[in-house]
Parts: sequence; structure tokens; C-alpha cells
Amino acid sequence: MRKKDDYRFLRLADAATALNQRVNLIGVIVEYGIPTRSNGSDWFCSLKIVDESYNEYGLLVNIFAETQQKLPQAQESGDIIQLSHVVMKCHNQEAYALYDKRFSTFALYEGNYSEICSPYQFSSKFQPRNQDMAFVVSLRKWADSFQLDTVSKESVLLRELKEGNCDYLVCKILHMSQVNDNEWMLFIWDGTDAPPLPLQHELKSEKENSLPLQLEPQPLARDILCRFPTIGSILRVSVDQRNVKLNIPSLTVDRWVKLFNLMLEVREGLWHGFLTSSTKVRVIPNKDLKILELEKDFKKRFCSKWDRMPSTSYPWPCRITDFYDDVDKVPLVTLMDILTYKQVTAKFKCIVRVVAALPWAVKDFCSSDGTYLIRLTLEDPTARIHAYLFGDDGKAFFEGYPPTDTLVRKWNTLLGVAKAHSGAVTENAPRLPPWIVCCIKSYYVDKSDVWRSRRYRIFNTKLVC
Repeated sequence: MRKKDDYRFLRLADAATALNQRVNLIGVIVEYGIPTRSNGSDWFCSLKIVDESYNEYGLLVNIFAETQQKLPQAQESGDIIQLSHVVMKCHNQEAYALYDKRFSTFALYEGNYSEICSPYQFSSKFQPRNQDMAFVVSLRKWADSFQLDTVSKESVLLRELKEGNCDYLVCKILHMSQVNDNEWMLFIWDGTDAPPLPLQHELKSEKENSLPLQLEPQPLARDILCRFPTIGSILRVSVDQRNVKLNIPSLTVDRWVKLFNLMLEVREGLWHGFLTSSTKVRVIPNKDLKILELEKDFKKRFCSKWDRMPSTSYPWPCRITDFYDDVDKVPLVTLMDILTYKQVTAKFKCIVRVVAALPWAVKDFCSSDGTYLIRLTLEDPTARIHAYLFGDDGKAFFEGYPPTDTLVRKWNTLLGVAKAHSGAVTENAPRLPPWIVCCIKSYYVDKSDVWRSRRYRIFNTKLVC
């Protein structure tokens, strides 16, 4: 490049064809990657930038630096980056810009609503010029009316989860928790319901090996739970820092991200994700068309009378339960609604699955005086809880003391126990419990600590199958 052209900015569309050349670029940041360590001693991050000539998916920029602090620290998607002397390359027939720490420079400017002219971060070799601001102002004006659409149609939502490698998941980070010195857990969400899973857990092992209520070692504090949405599944994602070089503390809560190459598995009947050494995380703008669509769908669902139903229970859950009192006017809630309810004691109506029970054998349901005492593990797309069937509520649930064969049949139906064609129970077969409607009340057992001693029980509900 001749010296007089040293600061000429190429349109991104033209730069994409200038392979193996050094070019100067300026663009609006629509995605930025979380810093990671490269295979060597450097730090690495990636950006995607757009301009008026190249705005469908954006141009990828790969940046290497000696330290994390020397990488561009973009404050927001929508900010502007100026790049000098980057080299255009091609991989898998896609053009990208390579930032070489030896001779490339950058400057970051606030985005479309700012009137500040100076960059808020720039590399050590960067030399500002007054002419540059004309390009920054022009890009700010263009970005003000530009609708971002960077999320690929191939992206996966939580309602579409499958075991194995997930190439491309779009989600919002709700919370991050450090489990131990080497492990973090991310809590991610997109407003949709993850598919219910068949249960391999043996009912008879519940006493010695209870089905857990959550995958994190300790339940989250109530004040954290109360910040979570009460509709839509929350996926737990583990990050082992011994294998993953991603800088987790640099992630931001309440930001939408793309996760590339996320691994998904099933643990204890719950979906579980984990990041691998090949996983990449990119922050995407809240104004992206896909994000706006997801948030619109969530708000619509949140305001609807019936959309708290699990999405896989439509048009209505299995009609194997009924009520003694009229509950038609009682709105449906999710288990997360119950967990985060502002009062300790209350009554609710939910659509749930019974995924475990203690005791599991019908012969052990009652004490010697005929009192029912059973602990059920209930699940919906948002959470799991323990709820008790006790005393008269248990008697009402089973409609008294039916014959053993009738009780076993009802119980197997409730828990989704598989049967062979002959009608006999199939041992060790996965269970798929049906969705049922039930009434739940919350109460406490210790006046001096009502929240910590809060419990749940089923009432006003009968099993009619």
C-alpha cells in the first residue's frame, strides 16, 4: 500500500476480495468474542464488524496480543472499531481480517448515540488523525437506522436441545457461579422450554440415591432465584478452567451470546451443557432481530393466561387428575413462580411431572395407623421441587384406600412406568411420566426461620386414572 493511501479505509465488501493484502478498515461491532488464551503465549479474541456495504453476517476479525489488556475491550455491540494494517485472509471460503500485533493498530469509539469524538481505547502504535472522525460520524448515522440480523437461521434454541455437540446456541447469561477453584457454572436461558427427558433413574434407588433437584452442588440463594425469569428452562453449563482457556470473569450477566461447539448431555434426567476447549463465546447485540423476536415471544407468553403451561403439554396435559373444589379461576403458575413467590404460605395450580417418589412401593405408602406419607419429586421446564402427600391430602389423592392392584396401576401411570404388550411392567425401561395438573400449597415447619423451613404439599387433587 502506498504511503498516501496509508489511512484510506476500504469498504468491507471490497476488503473481502483483497486477499493477502494489508488494508485499513472501519466498521460497527455486531459481535465480540470473550478473550481466550491462544495455543501459544498470546491472548486472542474475535470480532464481527459491518458497514453499509457488508452487513448480512459481518466480517470476522481475529486479533492476537501479548496480554489480555492489549486486546480491544469493546464496551458494547454497536461500538465502532478502526483497524489499520490488518491482513485479509480466507478460511473455508470465508474472508476474514487478521490483526498482527507487530504492525496492526486499532481504536475503539462509542457507538451510534455518542457525540464523543475521541477513542476510548487504542493500541500503543495507533496514530489518530482528524479525518478519521468523519468516518466515525458517518458510521454512527448509518448504524442508527440499521437493523441487526447476525443470528444464523441454523441457530438452536433450548426447546430444540439434543444430546451431543451443539454447533450454535443463542442464549442469555442469567448468572455465573464459581463451583470450586477450577470450575464455573453458567446459567443460560432463552425463554423456551427444553424438551422433557425420559428417566433412567430407578424408582427403588430413591432412598439411597435421590434424584437431585438441581445440578449445582448447593441450591442457589433465594435472592438470586428471584432475579431469574419464571418461564422458560434454565440450562446449567459447566466450565472446567483446567481444560477451557476462556476468561469466564470477562463474561457479562444479562447479555445475549452465541455459544459455538457446546456439548450437551443428560445428567439425572436434566439437561446439562459443558464448554470444551473448542467452544467459542461471542456477545451479540440486544437489538439483533432474533433477540428482539425471542424477547417479544417471552413477553407475550408471560402475559398470557395459559402460556405458563409446558410447551410439550399442549393442547392440555394428561387428564388423570381432577380436583375436589373449583379451581378454574386459579391461574396456572410454574414451579419457578412458586420458588420465588413473595410470601411463604400460598396456594398454586401447576402442570408438572412426577419424576420420583419416596417410598416408591405402594405397600409402604401408609404408616401402621393408615396415614399416608409420600414425598414426590415434581418437575416442570423451570425447576424441580419436593412436594408431600400427607394424611387426608394423601387419602384424597388416592380416593381412599383402593385395592393394591388398582393402586399399583394408578401409580405406574403417574410415574410413566413402561409396560410390555402383555401388560406386565418392563423392568429398567426408561420412564416418561405424563404432564398432570395438581394443586400445591406452601407452608413452613419452623416459625423462627420460615423461609429456610419452607415446604410444599399437594392438596385438593385426586388421581382418577
